[in-house]
Order: sequence, then structure tokens, then C-alpha cells
Amino acid sequence: MTTTLDRTANRALTPGLPARLSLTPKTTLAGRLDGAWWPRSRDLAAELPALTDALEGHGDRITRVLVNPGHWPVVPHKVSVAGHVLHVGWFTEQDPDKVILLSYTTGRCDLLVIPPETEPASAARLMTAAALPGSTLTAGSLMSDEAATSRRMREARSSEDAWETDGGAAPAPQSHPAAHPVVGARMIPLPGHTGR
Repeated sequence: MTTTLDRTANRALTPGLPARLSLTPKTTLAGRLDGAWWPRSRDLAAELPALTDALEGHGDRITRVLVNPGHWPVVPHKVSVAGHVLHVGWFTEQDPDKVILLSYTTGRCDLLVIPPETEPASAARLMTAAALPGSTLTAGSLMSDEAATSRRMREARSSEDAWETDGGAAPAPQSHPAAHPVVGARMIPLPGHTGR
């Protein structure tokens, strides 16, 4: 079977857009992840330049990237980025929800990879969770936790919609409150105030 990719399509959709990246703040607390990356497509050759640009802006010159090919239709061996060549390797044993970036200056950076089709609210929760200093959660556990959270939220919205459809919605606010007099109410004067 032959796979053909139109490499211009994804690049045309995301020209010059910065990487959507969340990094763990510099701290003595070491965690399993160094942050999260939310690419705009599954075209690794189109997405890596923006990611490396963002990381090199923090002083890291990325030389090698390691991925699991499960989420990437094509894994190129080399990608040209800002004045140098990035070597890309793949391992099926690696967590499919993680990318490993190697640098001569800072060593290793492990990032959660959030699928491009993820809803923004879900992606925001994942980016925050992956950037927590000292977190012991793996990329796979963050993704499965988020899937469970998203499922619960959809079920809650579905239950609320069903409740409102069945007549359980609160009555609409009245536009003229004086049209419905209050029955059984009485005025109680406050101490020190006269009626007038």
C-alpha cells in the first residue's frame, strides 16, 4: 500500500503560527513530563519547525526527536529547521502520547502530545496538568483521565438537556413583577425607622 501526503496543505493552513506549547516552570521538583504540545495537524514534518523554534527560544537547540509512529502517518528521518537538521526517530515501545526532544545543552524534554482534533477546553486542561511541577502522571494516564473527564461532562450536559426537554427547566423570568402581587407578605419596620 502506498501513502501519498499533500505536504503543502497543512503548511498552507498554518503558516508562521507559533507552537501551542505549555512548559513546566523551572523548579527543583522533577516530574515525568516537562509540559505539553498541541500540534495543529498530524504532519510531523510541518509541525516540528514551530515546536523547535519555540524551544530554541528558551535556549534549547533541539537535535533529535523521538516519537511513537502510532499517531503520525509519516515519520520523516530528517526535518530541516531554522538553520540545522533535526533527526527524527521512532519507537513503537514509546508512549504514543509523548514526544521526546533531545538537546546538547539541556538534555531531554518529554512532552505530552495532545491530538490536533482535541477540543480547546480539553486541551487547556491537559496543557495545565502536563506542566505541573513534580507530577508523577504519565502522558498515557493524563490522556485516559481527560477522556474520562470529557465523557462525564458530556453525560452531565446530556442529562441536563434531557431534564430541560422534559419540562424540568426553571420558569422564565417575569418581565413585569408588579403584575403578580406577593400574597401573604407583610412589612416589618426596622428599629429606629418610622414608617415615613
